[in-house]
Amino acid sequence: MAERRGYGLFRESDRGFEEARGALLAALKNRGFGVLWEIDVQKTMKEKVGAEMAPYVILGACNPPAAHRAFTAEPDIGLLLPCNCIVRREGGRTILGAVEPGTLLGLTGRGDLAPLAGEVAEALAAAVDEAAG
Repeated sequence: MAERRGYGLFRESDRGFEEARGALLAALKNRGFGVLWEIDVQKTMKEKVGAEMAPYVILGACNPPAAHRAFTAEPDIGLLLPCNCIVRREGGRTILGAVEPGTLLGLTGRGDLAPLAGEVAEALAAAVDEAAG
């Protein structure tokens, strides 16, 4: 099961980087999330600062119905969205992660957003677990 650590939900996987990336994209889609953008951090760091690093991508995931509920309740919530997910390599293992929505939405001070955060956290944790294999 995805482990909650600080501001994220994490799981290690024996899958290769590209396989895990594809599995996470599919698992997010299966739960109603679309990916608004994908950032290849490894490539960007190489191009911008000449730094070598292990494969690492950030996926900007969004579940439109959940996002609509959040925007309706808190118009400035866009500062805390989307639900970023990561796939990265470390020491021969692939790490999958997703933001912990309760931590982000907690920044609003709006306790009424906690149920929404919980629903989104469950979906993200399930996607991370499924993608980890």
